[in-house]
Amino acid sequence: MAAERALRTAAPHEVLDAVRRVLIEQYAADSVELFMADYGLTVLQPVSVLPHTLEPVSAHSSPAGRAFGSQEPFVEEDVEGGPVRIHLPVTVRGDRLGVLTVTYASRKPVADCLAELAQIAEMLGHEVVVAERDTDLYLQARRKDRLTLAAEMQWQLLPGRSCARPEYELGAQLEPAYGIFGDNFDWSATADRFMLYVSNGMGEGIEASLLTNLAVNALRNARRAGIELADQAALADQAVYAHYRGRCYLSVLMFDFDLATGRARVVDAGSPQMLRLRDGVVERVRFEAQLPLGMFEETDYVAQDFQAEPGDRFIFVSDGVYSVASPVGETYGDAALARAIMATRLLPAAEVPRAILRELAGYRGKSAADDDALVICLDWRGRST
Repeated sequence: MAAERALRTAAPHEVLDAVRRVLIEQYAADSVELFMADYGLTVLQPVSVLPHTLEPVSAHSSPAGRAFGSQEPFVEEDVEGGPVRIHLPVTVRGDRLGVLTVTYASRKPVADCLAELAQIAEMLGHEVVVAERDTDLYLQARRKDRLTLAAEMQWQLLPGRSCARPEYELGAQLEPAYGIFGDNFDWSATADRFMLYVSNGMGEGIEASLLTNLAVNALRNARRAGIELADQAALADQAVYAHYRGRCYLSVLMFDFDLATGRARVVDAGSPQMLRLRDGVVERVRFEAQLPLGMFEETDYVAQDFQAEPGDRFIFVSDGVYSVASPVGETYGDAALARAIMATRLLPAAEVPRAILRELAGYRGKSAADDDALVICLDWRGRST
């Protein structure tokens, strides 16, 4: 309760300080630090209003990274009786923001308060999300390098990188994280429905980002007006064509899931692809291909039916994934992607995209990526009847 009061009354840039005071005064902690996951999901960056006095830590191999990956508290104890560090995942509705590290100078009983510390870390996550509307502190802490302007626009457009509900769990990642320009994803959920959009705007740099911003906001505008999926595509198509007159267009794969039944309506308008892992078998799911948004003045879109079953895993990829070439010129393609999906089948959905993208980078070799790469993993659990 003390932590909640402190968080709710703190200024946006003082949220961490408020939690730090409570943990020191009420829980006898010696120090408290917040680490935010960077855009590339490679390191956890320390949050500070001053120039960083702490170094970033690995999001994969460090004790804090262990808590981040497992989404469970991890207690790091010094065998010589030195400091005890408790690493707590900071997550909001499945969106992994970072890790809160609470340090005690010597071995002290932590089991009795571990559950409360985990709750405080969760509350901190919610307040950080709200505080980001009014301060750049936490957004600045997420970047280990400078974002391009196009990447800045794209990351601000995204709803998050992961989310979870009883019916599904989703994780997504874009690469190159600090130089992305055309690929994008969006989602929205209600009590009964879940909508997912995977898009790929043509072009490069700021022009691709501007195109994607226009199209995604046109889709959101139509969705928030309560318009059906196919008509959302038609209205966004008109908005893009009205501005670009067919010079630029955007590919999109759109889903509208019924959470109770797993039935979905789908519009496939372009290049994003979907593969399904079901009963140990990976296969590409093909839909009726329709024109990308903005190619022609008036295009009618038709939604088709699709059925998701509990236990299904869906992997969505942009053309920057399956068209990547190896150093000898071999395209990544379905076979290599299927192997990557099988290799990551035991990972949670939020971990899968970055694992596949790491494997993709190894396949590409030393050459720099010449296109955006987007991977989304959706685990469908269904709703218990």
